[in-house]
Amino acid sequence: MKKIIECVPNFSEGRDREKIEKIVDAIKEGGKVEVLDVDPGEATNRTVVTFVGEPDDVVEAALRGMKKAAELIDMRGHHGAHPRMGATDVCPLIPVSGITLEECAALARTLAQRAADELGIPTYCYEASAFTPERKNLAVCREGEYEGLPERMGKEDKGPDFGNRPFDEGVARTGCTAVGARDFLIAVNFNLNTTSTRRANAIAFDVREKGRPKREGGKVNGKPIKDENGNTVMIPGTLKGTKAIGWFIDEYGIAQVSMNITDINSTPLHVAFDEVSRAARARGLRVTGTEIVGLVPKRTLIDAGKHYLRMQQRSTGIPDDEIIRIAVKSMGLDELKPFVREEKIIEDMLTDKGGKKLVDLTATGFANETASESPAPGGGSISAYMGALGAALGTMVANLSAHKPGWDDRWEEFSDWAEKGRILIDRLLALVDEDTDAFNRIMDVFAMPKGTAEEKAARAAALEAATLYATEVPLRTMKASYDVFDIVEAMATQGNPNSVTDAGVGALAARAAVLGAQLNVKINAAGLKDRAKAEALVAEAAEIAKKACEREQTILEGVNRTIEK
Repeated sequence: MKKIIECVPNFSEGRDREKIEKIVDAIKEGGKVEVLDVDPGEATNRTVVTFVGEPDDVVEAALRGMKKAAELIDMRGHHGAHPRMGATDVCPLIPVSGITLEECAALARTLAQRAADELGIPTYCYEASAFTPERKNLAVCREGEYEGLPERMGKEDKGPDFGNRPFDEGVARTGCTAVGARDFLIAVNFNLNTTSTRRANAIAFDVREKGRPKREGGKVNGKPIKDENGNTVMIPGTLKGTKAIGWFIDEYGIAQVSMNITDINSTPLHVAFDEVSRAARARGLRVTGTEIVGLVPKRTLIDAGKHYLRMQQRSTGIPDDEIIRIAVKSMGLDELKPFVREEKIIEDMLTDKGGKKLVDLTATGFANETASESPAPGGGSISAYMGALGAALGTMVANLSAHKPGWDDRWEEFSDWAEKGRILIDRLLALVDEDTDAFNRIMDVFAMPKGTAEEKAARAAALEAATLYATEVPLRTMKASYDVFDIVEAMATQGNPNSVTDAGVGALAARAAVLGAQLNVKINAAGLKDRAKAEALVAEAAEIAKKACEREQTILEGVNRTIEK
């Protein structure tokens, strides 16, 4: 899975469109990140930019944006309604896919240090990247705002984590920046079959983490109860990491529970939907649909779709498009307006920077591309695709078995096999293009200059590295294709007997994939200068090929016995 993170820097300029455009252009420079939203505010004199990309690309883009902001924004003349302490006030990194919050926190610390070292901008680390518990709170880092920096700079306990120095001309101009890492925040509205804001609020108080005030006699109009410190005693709601209120929307003519989910690991979207639905039913109401405000990571809808499939006792090992469709229908994401994936799912909004992929071709297009005079795709890519087809056949049998009449008590068993199959399909489809990329890397080396001794040495080192990579890729294809035998064997012996031949063909495809990839391991290893490494790779491939032939034979014997019964 490709690693994708979101970055949402807040710049202290919301009125001068020319300056804002220059900052955004700096972020876009190089075309490796995708700017999803630019939201300037005149009253706050602040612009929020949202962009996404792969981790290293996002860090570089953030640095470019911070540098340009430091050049264009002089904090000595800044005024606005929003709290702030720097030209780039905050710069959080947010995991979207393939990366953890902890990894984002490490990246945020690196970004903060580079901003201080390379740009001269002092930085605090907050939320998940904070070095101390109290600095997890942004308000602590931004205490006193820009005007308070002269008293804080240079102090060991109050100064920034990086670039701490006495308040000088540079700090006066740029201020300080808070760099952090936080989880994705989902803004969502749950539609109700009522026009009553009061009832919508009651549901919101039932579920939000803060809950509602505890009142004397347990009555709605009772006096709030205070603790010994004079603070209102609260009855917590049922959903961790959520904030919510009820309101009426004139545009739709309905009341909604409006919620921010600040911890999607503690409270995924589907859990929030189910709990708001339960709380609504308890008050004689019904949730009729859901409105996502802004964007969500793909995993949010995948997790939701799988949740509702499990409730239906259906297999979750189906394509992502089908899982997302189940999520949309289950939560009524299309009740108020059509749900357009490219406008709501972050990953679907990203422009593919890698150009045309083989796996995106039609079956006819893939065959014709293979048959063309171009040397790629070749046997390595075809081997990976055969492995993917073998995994697909095993997954198909698992899904058919999960839905077979009379086998309802076994749906989860087959769903688990189908999930494993989907993982292998994705791995092998990725290897289709990776094998061709590996071949192209070797071709690129041949274009390197070789006029001097240094150039020859660099070329030789690059060729060795590219050849090793081109040997390791088909070896990974062999390993993934070998894992396909686990699925097709289980389906041949335990799955729907009417589909036993599909499992058998899956075994044939897996064996062909293993042996085909082995040929590529052997021919590429022959070009390695490191003979010990080459021999180890060839030996490992030979052992996998031997076991693959044995597994195929065993499975086919079982398939034929079933056919002959």
